[in-house]
Amino acid sequence: MTHLITLLSTNKFISIVIIFIFLDTILGVLRAIKERKFNSAIGINGAIRKVAMLSCIIILAIVDIIFSFNMSFMVPTSVLNATNITQIGICEFFCILFVLYEAISCMKNAMLCGLPMPKKLKSKLEQFLNEMTSEMPTQSDNNKSR
Repeated sequence: MTHLITLLSTNKFISIVIIFIFLDTILGVLRAIKERKFNSAIGINGAIRKVAMLSCIIILAIVDIIFSFNMSFMVPTSVLNATNITQIGICEFFCILFVLYEAISCMKNAMLCGLPMPKKLKSKLEQFLNEMTSEMPTQSDNNKSR
């Protein structure tokens, strides 16, 4: 148990996931305030998703402790040396995926809050969100808010 607590409290990947979860939550709340669309169902779904992510990380950290997975061979040596990372287990792998998911959500919320964003990044993000989700406002939504 002590080993698990040490791993969870000192793992850089887990810390980054927690930072992105916090940032996404703040940006999501700001977006809801801006759009005047506070919806407890959406908030609860988001909270459940974030708790599920953190639960997966804890379970995968236990799996890594038991089986000692190391997937660092998949990462270039220069990256490992620059970051002082010696082991990448299943927990860290999923942390990377969760950070990517949260980063896209942060960018989406930042864009919909009206924060300035490079034009190329904004158009790629809009294209991605239009293809993959139904979260981008439509023209009729924009007209309603005026």
